Amino acid sequence: MTSLRRSIRPEQIRELILILVIVALLLFFGTQISDYFGARTFTRISTSIAILAVVAVGETLVFLTRNYDLSVGSIVGFTAFFVGTQLQFYHGIPPLAAVLMAVGIGAMMGAFNGLLVAYGRVPAIIVTLGTMAIYRSALVEYPGNKIVQISALPAWVQDFSSANVLEVGTFELRLIVAIALAVVIIAQLMLMYLPYGRRLYAIGSNPEAARVAGFPSQRIVFIAFILSGALAGLAGFMFLGRFGNLTVVAAMGTELQAVAAVVVGGTSTLGGSGTALGSLLGATLIGVLDQSLRRWPLISEFWRDAMLGILILLAVAGDRAIVDRLRTIWARSELQLGAANSALPQEDNIHGS
Repeated sequence: MTSLRRSIRPEQIRELILILVIVALLLFFGTQISDYFGARTFTRISTSIAILAVVAVGETLVFLTRNYDLSVGSIVGFTAFFVGTQLQFYHGIPPLAAVLMAVGIGAMMGAFNGLLVAYGRVPAIIVTLGTMAIYRSALVEYPGNKIVQISALPAWVQDFSSANVLEVGTFELRLIVAIALAVVIIAQLMLMYLPYGRRLYAIGSNPEAARVAGFPSQRIVFIAFILSGALAGLAGFMFLGRFGNLTVVAAMGTELQAVAAVVVGGTSTLGGSGTALGSLLGATLIGVLDQSLRRWPLISEFWRDAMLGILILLAVAGDRAIVDRLRTIWARSELQLGAANSALPQEDNIHGS
């Protein structure tokens, strides 16, 4: 039992509970919606999760440092609209160049956020609320057409949303989903094994101790915002490839869904705790709810939006009430185990004498 307790942490239990909730929701909606467990439902849910998961991973990196990025929805919308407009006029732009263009623009927008937060010491919520409006206004005032039409885009963009990397019977793993999974895996490995990932946790857990330890906290936070913006830019390209027809309200509200996915996935609002895998699970839960409620005739569109707010409240309350309690139990057990181990040498000496 002791070895099991040492190998499993409270955060992992939270992720396991989240998986069980997702399974329970799937089983419930399977009884309410006809032909629910089919290839079409899988494709619809997985593709809706993909874009949100990529944005949520970037948001997770910022959350770990005790900051927020509320501009990600506007970055997704702007990069999607900007790259789409360029592709409308210049069909010769290769796919890789289009992706790099979206990622680069997103990274520059994220860098502007990071510059003000990390070096200007302006609270992140103030900065990103402001840039959320600025980036959306830039999209509205962008010169040229106010709509991107998929019929005017190159053929490879039109085929992007239906491109598959794997087919098993009638089930298909779309390219857009594979990209999201790759982003989650790379981010998770970075957080687990790279020094930069561990420093994100250190800064969020105890900023003062990280500063005393000599960590370049400002640079680490700055890079976190750049990565968040870059991933939002990548999500913008994915958004363009999935929807094609865009207006100036593209991706509006994505920031709320991203924050919900991160918080529901177990990343602490106080920083220092969270995983990319947890954010993927949070995005999955939101995607399952959103797509299932759209097909469930017993609930209105208003309640679909209300459910998102309820999820955030329940997740935050659960983090405080349940996970903190689990951490207390784990810490108490470690202390008891340490006390027992320290008493063993004394007992051996007594028996030896």
